[in-house]
Amino acid sequence: MICTVFLLLFSNFVVQPFLIPSRSMEPTLQVGDRVLVNKLAYRFSDQPRRGDLVVFDGTGSFVRERPDGNPVGALLHGAASALGLAEPSDTDFVKRVVGVGGDDVVCCDAGGRVEVNGVPLDEPYLYPGDAPSKVPFRIVVPLGSLWVMGDHRSQSRDSRDHLGEPGGGMVPVEMVIGRADWIGWPVSRWGAVGGGHG
Repeated sequence: MICTVFLLLFSNFVVQPFLIPSRSMEPTLQVGDRVLVNKLAYRFSDQPRRGDLVVFDGTGSFVRERPDGNPVGALLHGAASALGLAEPSDTDFVKRVVGVGGDDVVCCDAGGRVEVNGVPLDEPYLYPGDAPSKVPFRIVVPLGSLWVMGDHRSQSRDSRDHLGEPGGGMVPVEMVIGRADWIGWPVSRWGAVGGGHG
């Protein structure tokens, strides 16, 4: 019991396992991977940077409002997901930061690449055969917000899918839970999850 309480406190404030439920971040993250989310990464004035893999609460940006449900069931599910034993909440997502506050993000340039502030991105993490985006867009990221996309672009519902909605697909920085720094399980995939572009 004491061990469980310690693990819950640790996952609430320091490092939380996060079970990957979909193919949206392949090949970087695969279904069933458990990533370790560094919840201290942005706690002390540091901000998310382009290329970071962030876990965030999508309430108000990717999900209109928190779904109602059984509060006891929600509490138990929350505890299990905090320990990496269950799929994350329907409002939690993991994506790659492509644009930060003030960035001009465009897709696509003449070479079919995403550009940030006029510079085309080198995206070696993209799923093989995927285009950087089949959805054309040009946005300026508001200060205090992020533009995020999955690495498996054809399988990812990300900022592009919410362009016409309130918030325009932007994720407020204060909704970021932490940075996905390591794959902790399965053992065969142990290792750091590197950031992409800077």
